[in-house]
Amino acid sequence: MSAPRIGVGIGGWTFEPWRDNFYPKGWPQGRELEYAAGKLTAIEVNGTYYSSMKPATFAKWRDETPDGFVFSLKANRFATNRRVLAEAGESVQRFIDSGIAELGDKLGPVLWQFAPTKRFDPVDFEAFLKLLPATVQGLPLRHVLDVRHESFKTPEYLALARRHQMVTVFTDSDDYPSFADLTGGFVYARLMRSQSQLPQGFEPTVLDGYAACAQAWASGDEPEGLPRVEPKPEPAPPRDVFMLFISAAKERNPAAAMAVIERLRG
Repeated sequence: MSAPRIGVGIGGWTFEPWRDNFYPKGWPQGRELEYAAGKLTAIEVNGTYYSSMKPATFAKWRDETPDGFVFSLKANRFATNRRVLAEAGESVQRFIDSGIAELGDKLGPVLWQFAPTKRFDPVDFEAFLKLLPATVQGLPLRHVLDVRHESFKTPEYLALARRHQMVTVFTDSDDYPSFADLTGGFVYARLMRSQSQLPQGFEPTVLDGYAACAQAWASGDEPEGLPRVEPKPEPAPPRDVFMLFISAAKERNPAAAMAVIERLRG
């Protein structure tokens, strides 16, 4: 087995306050992805949630980023923002066939984000999970479920996700359900607590803690002190970890991600 990957990054790379903050003053906007990918190791793409991209766009992103970099893609909202998830098959396949395979080995997890009002319906939700393909043009797909209603904080949901080998997002936030129970073969954390008054978005001790969590998860262990539905399980084999600083004080998120990367490398 290859060594586990720890990808740390942010949501997107185009944000006005990052100019003169994250990007050097005067840096060309057309080269912002190139710069961001040189400082971070992963990016979650939000644009794919709102609109369809062309295969050439994914190929361009692939070519503008270094070896080892990875994109996670937020699947199009037409697949998840619907009353009956079992009827999402056409929207799911349209997204999968939109050209994401052009990313090649830089294709990371596909994130399926559900509305905060979407309750857990075990029959309908399982029907949706059965619609998610295992591969695209020979590339394995890794699916992540971003569930945002308290009704998902149940052993029944965890068992369903594990049965289908679907990863559940660990969201570090007061606004959405926060539970760190793992349901798949890797970890996907969305960290949403950055603060604008802090240069790196967080106190140094908090960043230390995030780096320690990433290392524990990657080793196959699970960190202490995180909210859970079920008791902490026994250690598992090493696994990949994706840690994204999202939302909150967005202008500070690149600094937070770089601070964690520095700790992991140090």
